[in-house]
Amino acid sequence: MVRILIDETPHRVLVVDKLTYAANLDSLGAVTGDARFRFLRADICDPAAMCAAMSEFRPDVVLHLAAESHVDRSIDGPRDFVDSNVVGTFVLLQAALDYWSRDLRCDPLFRFHHVSTDEVFGSLGPDGAFREDSAYQPNSPYSASKAASDHFARAWHHTYGLPVVVTNCSNNYGPYQFPEKLIPLATLNALEGKRIPVYGSGSNIRDWLFVDDHARALLMVAEAGKPGETYNIGGNAERTNLEVVRSICEELDRLVPDPVIGSRARLIEFVVDRPGHDARYAMDSAKIREQLGWMPRETFETGLAATIRWYLENRLWWEPIRSKVYRGERLGLAK
Repeated sequence: MVRILIDETPHRVLVVDKLTYAANLDSLGAVTGDARFRFLRADICDPAAMCAAMSEFRPDVVLHLAAESHVDRSIDGPRDFVDSNVVGTFVLLQAALDYWSRDLRCDPLFRFHHVSTDEVFGSLGPDGAFREDSAYQPNSPYSASKAASDHFARAWHHTYGLPVVVTNCSNNYGPYQFPEKLIPLATLNALEGKRIPVYGSGSNIRDWLFVDDHARALLMVAEAGKPGETYNIGGNAERTNLEVVRSICEELDRLVPDPVIGSRARLIEFVVDRPGHDARYAMDSAKIREQLGWMPRETFETGLAATIRWYLENRLWWEPIRSKVYRGERLGLAK
C-alpha cells in the first residue's frame, strides 16, 4: 500500500507500526528516502500516541490495516488478536473521531478506512459467494476479532457520524509476505527441498487476490468510497489449497529445476487439519467493480509467477526471517 501511494500518487504517508514479529522495515526500503514518507514506531492500542500522531500529521484518510492476521497464531494465542484487532481498532476510531470532530468535520474527503477480511462471514458451501450483506459467522479467534472490529467501525459511523468505509478482502498473496502464510511457506520449502505441509486433504478453497490489486482497490475506496458503505474485494481466483501448492511446485520445477530434489510435488505432505478449518471462501466483488470501476490486473497464474520470481530474486529479504524469526514450524494445533 505504501509503495503504491508513494510511487503512483502525490499523497504524503505516515506509517504507524508497532514492529512485532512479522514486521520488516526492509519492505519499505524503496520509499524511505522519499520526502513524502514518514515512519512512526507506535502501538495502535496507545491512545495518547494515536491522538498525537493524528494531530501532528493531520491526515485526510486513516487507512487502518494494522492487525494480527495469522489464523494459526490466533488459535495458539487469541489474546494478542483481541488486543490488536479489537482494542486497537477502538483506540484508532476514538482518536480519529476526536481529530475529525475538532479539525475536519466539514471536510467531505475525510475517511476512516477499516480494512478487513472475508473470514468474518464464515464458511461457504460449494456454491455462491459472500456479498456485502452476508451474515457474519466467524469461526476462528482471528475472524471473530476482525468481525468485532468491523462492527465497531460501523457503529462509530452510525452513532457518531465518523466517515467510515469498510473493505473485506479475500486471501492476499504476493511479494514481501511473511513466510508463515501458505504461498510463501510452500514456495520456500519447495525451493529448499523441504516437506510442504498441506492441511487435511488440501480441499479447502480460497479466493486469491494479488496484493497490488488489493492495494489499488483500497486506494479507490479511500478516495471515492461512500461513508457507511462496505465493499468486498476478491480476485475471482478460487483454488483448493492443494491446487495452489501443486502450481507452486510446477513453476519452481520450470524456473529452477533441481536434479537432487526432482519433482517438487513429491514434497507435499498431508498433515493434521487446522481446528475449525473453513471449507470455502469466495467473494462477490460486483459492487466495487460497478460503483468504483476497480478490476484486478493480475490473474492467479500471472500473480503467482510474479510472486515466485520475487522470492527467487530476493533472498536477502527472506533468508534472515527463515533463519531467525520463523523457521516453518507448525502452528495452530490448539494443544
